[in-house]
Amino acid sequence: MDSADTHTPGEQPETPFHDMDHYLAIPRVSGLTLSPDGTRLVTTVSTLNGKGTEFASALWEIDPAGRKQARRITRSSKGEAGAAFAANGDLYFTSARPDPDSPDADPVNALWLLPADGGEARVVHSRSGGISSVMTAKDADATFVNAEVLAGSADEENDDERRKARKDNKVSAILHSGYPVRYWDADLGPAEPRIFAVEQGENQEPGKPSTVDAAAPLKLRNLTTGVGGSLRESKTVVSPDGKTIYTSMTKPLAKADSREVLAAIDVATGNIKVLLDHEGMSYFPGPVSPDNRTLVVESESDTTPTQAPQVKLHLLNVAGGETTDLEPLAQDWDRWATVLAWLPDGSGVLAKADDDGASPVFRVDVANGGVTRVTRDASAYSDVVVSSDGTTAYALRSSYEFPSEAVRIDLATGEVTRLQAPAERPVYRGHLERVETTAEDGVRVPAYLALPDGASADKPAPLLLWIHGGPLGSWNAWTWRWNPWLLVAKGYAVLLPDPALSTGYGQEFIQRGWGEWGKKPFTDLMAITDAVVARPDIDESRTAAMGGSFGGYMANWVAGQTDRFKAIVTHASLWALDQFGPTTDAAQYWLKEMTAEMAMENSPHLNVGNIKTPMLVIHGDKDYRVPIGEGLRLWYELLSSSQLPADDNGRSPHRFLYFPDENHWVLQPQHAKIWYGVVEHFLAKQVLGEDVALPEELGV
Repeated sequence: MDSADTHTPGEQPETPFHDMDHYLAIPRVSGLTLSPDGTRLVTTVSTLNGKGTEFASALWEIDPAGRKQARRITRSSKGEAGAAFAANGDLYFTSARPDPDSPDADPVNALWLLPADGGEARVVHSRSGGISSVMTAKDADATFVNAEVLAGSADEENDDERRKARKDNKVSAILHSGYPVRYWDADLGPAEPRIFAVEQGENQEPGKPSTVDAAAPLKLRNLTTGVGGSLRESKTVVSPDGKTIYTSMTKPLAKADSREVLAAIDVATGNIKVLLDHEGMSYFPGPVSPDNRTLVVESESDTTPTQAPQVKLHLLNVAGGETTDLEPLAQDWDRWATVLAWLPDGSGVLAKADDDGASPVFRVDVANGGVTRVTRDASAYSDVVVSSDGTTAYALRSSYEFPSEAVRIDLATGEVTRLQAPAERPVYRGHLERVETTAEDGVRVPAYLALPDGASADKPAPLLLWIHGGPLGSWNAWTWRWNPWLLVAKGYAVLLPDPALSTGYGQEFIQRGWGEWGKKPFTDLMAITDAVVARPDIDESRTAAMGGSFGGYMANWVAGQTDRFKAIVTHASLWALDQFGPTTDAAQYWLKEMTAEMAMENSPHLNVGNIKTPMLVIHGDKDYRVPIGEGLRLWYELLSSSQLPADDNGRSPHRFLYFPDENHWVLQPQHAKIWYGVVEHFLAKQVLGEDVALPEELGV
């Protein structure tokens, strides 16, 4: 390794990407909310705690005009999140920090309020089951929260009692009567999500004297009694007048199947009316028009073994309580879009969509469905909010050149201005290129290529092929978990391709690889790799392939098809598709995608006898999306059946990095250090022929 890639303790590294401690210390921005008068913009910033074992979040205020420095407005060890402005300018958020008025109470995620006219934040409602998130109406004094209740609880008091009984008696058992029973890394039940209206309670308890600073308590009114677990994956929006909540709800079907239906909740009465429920379709609410009369609806068709899903936009007239047929919106736009906000005059909506390695902001005219791209740079935008006069939008923007940052968008010109942020952009050494090739069927295969400084014909860089997950996704935004600049800092070039099944290139590009993961996605990946290793600044003799989730599946497939790579890293990967299908937390989705015959035809485990390449297997025990059985079976079969078996002492060139308390991702910062440390060690040995020490914390 170059001397620039190492430093002694206490010495400042060349860039944050040359040292994991400095990398993990980079502030991480998420979420954005705008006050009704447009003068306050609030975001959440996560930073590493003093022990380096978890991230703590705080709310920061950003000047929408871009003149003032960003300032921190909350501070606690537990952190704050989920900020939402009320119509009067008060700022709600959730936090598990101790309530100053009840310092001995068990910490629980409670609803807090930071008054618009100044003063300290205070708890406005707390419950033993906690509060998940808060929603507000744009034009009305109406606040709502998402929170969980035990399924059989009669009321909040009964819920408290039953929770305490389970806790005191150390009961963790859960009785299920439906599917699913797990989600990503969570065991579902016995608590179920509900939506509550936040309302004023009694001013004071009878017989108790009032104090000069006494505030009327708030109470919760359950708007969704009797809905079971149908809100577990819901997308929910509030109408500007606060009178109606629109939400998706999971409808159970025969044979453990389900789909999402669209429902309206009348806030005054709590009545729930299903608006859209059609076989083979799922519906999700977008934002509600400023006049409360029109709802944007996103639909997604069920998959079949031969047909990829289709995602479409619609308008639904919800005026007067009666609904009409869905009206198509931009149906000729060959992109999967998400609508983020209405323009204040109701003439159009702002949406984002993956588009050729970016995720720009688009304006969609609601009268004729015309689509106009607003932002022109190769960035990914999210969390878009619009000023009351409709001239300006604010958003979070990222790319492979910088993490999420708050920006102001001139909606007339598309000009984007970076606002003063809590931290500067992290500096890296290297540069990013957009590359492409043509697949064997004549289709363009694009990619990003991150190159280290100094890569040249005289000093070609070793190449790491990184395969994205999904598979319905795209390499187009900054990622903290799979960040190419950490390995570029070690001298590698990192290739980030979008093969068949990737979003941002149209429906047919997705359909090319549907149900045939080992075909078009594989040949696309090999084609773009061939094109890049032909460059003089890339060393074709020193290459590796890496991927997670579907990317891990592809890494496993690559291992069984070719020995062109010196090493393969496979994270949270699918290995035996017959086993994976019924054991994932979303088997109802998976089993629609491939027939049993297709799953076996595309299953990497059948090619284990062809594997000649050393593999690093990484898996977390709390991964329910790709259960740990995939990693365990892959590991056993690599050692017992690949062409690189373990020796008589059990030593193998393969490695298995196991995290007992991580999920589909590696989220704990100390484990992220281990992840990258082991990956760097493995690649250095197999690709570079060099020895890099393993992290000492492994104890090996």
